[in-house]
Amino acid sequence: MGVVIFSDVHADVEAVTALAACIRDPLFPAAFGPVDLIVNLGDILHRGDHPKEALEIILELSREFLLVSVLGNHDHAFLNGIPVSGSDEASVYRHEQMRGSPLLAIFHDMPMEWVHEGMLFVHGGPLDLGTQTLRLKCWQRLSRVAGDSFTGYHYTAPMAFEALARRGLSHMVCGHQHSHVCCRKTPAGILQYPVKFAPWPMYGEMGHQMETAPVPLDVPTLFRIGGCHGDEPEFAYVDGSVFSFIRLKTMTDS
Repeated sequence: MGVVIFSDVHADVEAVTALAACIRDPLFPAAFGPVDLIVNLGDILHRGDHPKEALEIILELSREFLLVSVLGNHDHAFLNGIPVSGSDEASVYRHEQMRGSPLLAIFHDMPMEWVHEGMLFVHGGPLDLGTQTLRLKCWQRLSRVAGDSFTGYHYTAPMAFEALARRGLSHMVCGHQHSHVCCRKTPAGILQYPVKFAPWPMYGEMGHQMETAPVPLDVPTLFRIGGCHGDEPEFAYVDGSVFSFIRLKTMTDS
């Protein structure tokens, strides 16, 4: 089964529109494989100025593809009236205009994690730490040092692999921190795998060039994907054997 994964749209309608155009392009399944499922890892909301339009694009995708969503910390904060940083006045205004919108039904009973074929999909982290807000799975952050923080509980790669092993899972995909990371549990220990993007000879309809960085699924691995927002939105595609980090770069005239 081929799965497209994205995270941290943050109300950026241009970025999520570019993602949608890319996976709708017939060249995409020809290059990677079929899009049988899309997984949204959360943080559709906050920071950007177009929450309504971003939600509408994701709703459109859910009508075309099987789509599963998990809750992000900014989604959780918006729904529960928790103040968070990073949104300017225009963003705050546009989000307040969304209160009561039927589009918010997407968040009804949205889980904080989802498991599929031995892989955990979560916004922040895999640890069961109770119900305190900053310890919830959508607020947890992958770090080098463990401990509580005002940004959310920090956990380490060994802690994540231990949590996965207890549940009989091999891999985890998260977002939240807006930067791609790959940690593999090898016979030599837990190693950070270099994510090296290379141009892919495919051009989408929205004026973007694709870059990819494939990683084999031969050992237990933690994948953190970059955010699907800004000038170079990132997402991923995974099948039974390879996980591909994907980045869209705006094409410029030479």
